[in-house]
Amino acid sequence: MASYSVNNKAQTNGDHEVHETSCRYLPSDKKYLGDYTSCSSAVTEAKKTYSQSNGCATCSTACHTS
Repeated sequence: MASYSVNNKAQTNGDHEVHETSCRYLPSDKKYLGDYTSCSSAVTEAKKTYSQSNGCATCSTACHTS
């Protein structure tokens, strides 16, 4: 199980990236999502706040879409 947060600032394509809290790219401006067994559950939670959410390419690769 890992802890996840979502970036409050959207990327240039509009995505709000979901990161494990241990990710080296974890932003300072973030919303804590909670503890999940997979990034897909964390992305689903993030989409409740930011409909355009995506997994981080580094720490949540299974949930990252191009």
